[in-house]
Amino acid sequence: MSKFDEIADIIVDICDVDRGLILPETNLIDELEVDSLDFLDVTYDIFKKYDVRLPVEDWMIEINEGTAKLEDFFVMSKLVGHVEILVAAQAE
Repeated sequence: MSKFDEIADIIVDICDVDRGLILPETNLIDELEVDSLDFLDVTYDIFKKYDVRLPVEDWMIEINEGTAKLEDFFVMSKLVGHVEILVAAQAE
């Protein structure tokens, strides 16, 4: 199973959304209305599965400062990409 599918399954389990709605271009916040508490649970399950911590606090600072957009982190393909980078860095 791909990381995309594994992370999508985590989101489905926690956020109670239809799996068919989770596509690479899906914005978790704007389209699926994943709230901050649910996203914290998602990050915790990602941590349990891959042993990596998502720097969500840093992401929010970047978004609030205007140096990044919500889409840079919370579109499904971008989220999966960040997880893949963190997993690869840990393996080195």
